[in-house]
Amino acid sequence: MRIAVTGATGNVGTALLRKLGADTDVVGLVRRPPALAEPYDRASWVSVDLASDDSEITLTEVFSTVDAVVHLAVAFQPMRDRDYLERVNVGGTARVTRACAAAGVTQLIHLSSGGIYAAGAYGVEVDEYWPRSGVPTSTYSMDKAAAELVLDEFESAHPEVTVARLRPGLIGQYEFGSAILRYALPDIVPSSVVDHLPVVPIDRTFAVPAVHSGDVGDAVVRILDRRASGPFNLAAPTPVRAEDVADALGARIVPTSHRILSAAVRAGFAAHVLPVHHGWVDLAFATPLLDTARAQRELGWMPTVDGPEVLRETVRGMRERAHAASPPMRKRTTADRVRSFGRRGFVSRGRPS
Repeated sequence: MRIAVTGATGNVGTALLRKLGADTDVVGLVRRPPALAEPYDRASWVSVDLASDDSEITLTEVFSTVDAVVHLAVAFQPMRDRDYLERVNVGGTARVTRACAAAGVTQLIHLSSGGIYAAGAYGVEVDEYWPRSGVPTSTYSMDKAAAELVLDEFESAHPEVTVARLRPGLIGQYEFGSAILRYALPDIVPSSVVDHLPVVPIDRTFAVPAVHSGDVGDAVVRILDRRASGPFNLAAPTPVRAEDVADALGARIVPTSHRILSAAVRAGFAAHVLPVHHGWVDLAFATPLLDTARAQRELGWMPTVDGPEVLRETVRGMRERAHAASPPMRKRTTADRVRSFGRRGFVSRGRPS
């Protein structure tokens, strides 16, 4: 089988490359092709920017040579450039679907998110038919919900294409550690701050579904093999709770209302002190837990890493500056922080680097 994978150098893409068998020929479509180190040496690479309208030409050319398309690409930053995020996350998905139609692709797998689900069932498992209206204050959630509407239209117009949607919880792995530090910490804050957190302010109601990157990659492989269609929730059996966060960080909980946390992050973001938008806090306290019975039944999928262990492994990766040999998964270094701060100030204001 020959497949095209957008966003193949990211968190899930890196894990997927390790899960695919030697009999799968992979074309990776990314903005910045990686060095050909493991696991990126398992694919050929094409440079494409999904934010650009011109990308549709390249996508169509590549898709005309493959049996299936796996759309993993997503933009998390710069969080202040709303237009860019939407052009990648929603517009990019539309360009992928149009290219699939033009190239005659018969199987499309899209990485959506459990974050598309509407609030109202916090701490309770929901299946794939819970309302998909998202969390209004989270740009990530609203973009993912809008991308699913793009898929709805595509499926209606092209019933001959087998379309599957993955809706995972929080996705983590050891090598994602440095990337999280780059996303979450201001440039002036050293990575070592993770080693010295005496307390963690958090609402004790915190309960978030989580899943290991490798288990998401495994689900993709199973969907490819079975040509499965429809939506699939993906999460480990045990959610991540406030006590798990404190344990992973070696810190003491300071009980804090999620509304206060959201307001504090909102103020920090508005003051250009924090790079994280308050919508991420709101999403964490609105996303329901995920019923994964359909994935287990239709795919034979079973997670191998439980939720709290996903968090512990990811935090260990943050502490040890874990990384991979791709631009999105690269190591957060002092030199990078200095260059970034000189170019951007406290937090990201322009295109991602």
